[in-house]
Formats: sequence, structure tokens, C-alpha cells
Amino acid sequence: MSSQATHWLDGSKISALPLPDRGINFGDGLFETLLIKGQRALYSELHLARLSRGLSALGLPDCIDVVRDHIETATLAIDNTCEWSSMRVTVIRGSTVRGYTPQPDSVPRILITTAPMSRNCAHMLAPAQLAVADIRLASQPALALIKHLNRLEQILAAAQCDREGKDECIVLDQADQITCVIAGNLFLVRSGTLVTPLLDHCGVAGTRRSLIINKWAPDLGIEVSETRLTLSDLEDAEEVFYSNSLLPVRPVLTAGPHRWSGFDVCGALFQRYLEDISC
Repeated sequence: MSSQATHWLDGSKISALPLPDRGINFGDGLFETLLIKGQRALYSELHLARLSRGLSALGLPDCIDVVRDHIETATLAIDNTCEWSSMRVTVIRGSTVRGYTPQPDSVPRILITTAPMSRNCAHMLAPAQLAVADIRLASQPALALIKHLNRLEQILAAAQCDREGKDECIVLDQADQITCVIAGNLFLVRSGTLVTPLLDHCGVAGTRRSLIINKWAPDLGIEVSETRLTLSDLEDAEEVFYSNSLLPVRPVLTAGPHRWSGFDVCGALFQRYLEDISC
């Protein structure tokens, strides 16, 4: 994290996290990554909605209103000369006695980190080159769709991606079906329609994925479907791109032996995003 990062715990600035902490000990918590434009958190309600689903899945107390207040406090404290910042919101079950069993009266800790971004997020990134990750995502429907703190699969895939000099990796599940990229959701364009992997047993349902499916693509008259996909489906894809909260869409140039040169749909979606954030 940048030396310019600012950390907040339960609404107060901190320089160290008090111990013990179940987030460190067990990865017992959730997180969201938000894009901040000036002093405005973009699509914060979509992030809070997913966080709420995660709290329910992990049996954590409903603290969404408190999280919303802390996001606003941290956002307004950002230097107003900084055009773009990132914010990570982490909700941790809190301190505990030794052992896996959570305490029924534990109070969640809300950790927020903000950091300036050097990149202009109003410009679409250059087309990415993708590898295919060696590691496969484990199947666990109870944890599908949410952003829990256990990210070891993504860490190993990111290490491979770095070794191979690629921008991202396509990540498969245990049945060798496409799930996502390391830090985002994958989309294919086929016959003018969009398809994206069905995430019913692993993977994270991204906020920009939701916007593409429910808002941006329909606004452009583009049909979207969620389905099972394998690497062979890349062969007849006219265009490939991925999305996450800090991009929000990035075209794909290559993935293994496959190469694409047209990015019209991705470009149109990016323009739709720019219209959204200019309001």
C-alpha cells in the first residue's frame, strides 16, 4: 500500500491494528474495494448490498449503517485535490478468545484504508494479455458471490501471473469451467450478445458485473446471459473483456493462443460508465 495511505478503525485514524484479531488469525471477515472520485464513493450502495449479503452468510451482525457512516467520514477526509482514490472497507468479526468458535457477542471491527491512485480512471486501460491460472477455485456454494477475506487462491494465481509477465489470469473451477479472472469478472461477446460465467458455487459477483448485466448493457440494447463456459468458448468469441471496481472494464488482447483486435462492445460500455459517473 502507498505510504500516502490512511487507515481508519471504527471511525478513528490508526497506525496499527490492535490484537488479537480474527481477520488476521482466521480470515474471518469481508471486504469491499471502492473507487473514489474526488470525495465521492462510486456505487457505494452496490458495495454495501453485497457486504450485507456477506454479513448474513458469515453470521455477522448487521452493521451496514455504521459502515456507511464510516465510508462517508473517510471519503470526506480525502484531499480534495486528489482526483481518484481507492478505498478498501474490511469488516472483521473482531477480537476473540483462542479457537475457531466465534463469540456470539463479538462486535465487528470496521477497517477502512484509502490511498490516492496515480492512474486516471476516466481512461480505459490498454488491452490486457491473459494467462490461464494453474490453480483451480474450490467449490463452496455457501461462500460464492461474496468477498470474504480468504484470498489464497487469488494470491497464488497472481504470483503465476507475475512470473509469466501477464496482466491477468483466467481462473477455472474444479470442473475446468471458467469462473473469473483473479481480480474481476470475465465477459465474452458472441454474435453481438454478452455471456459471463454463472457463479453458483465459487467466484465473486462484482459490482461492475451487476451494472453491466442490469444497467449498462441493457441501456445499449445488448443482451446478457449467465452460463457455463470453458476455455473452448474463447475460440468463437468476437471480443473478451473483464471488469472490476477500479477499471471498470478492460479489453483483452490475448488469452493463451487466442487474440482479439476489436473492442467495440467494451468501449461502448466504458463510455456508458463515464456517463454514469459524470452525473
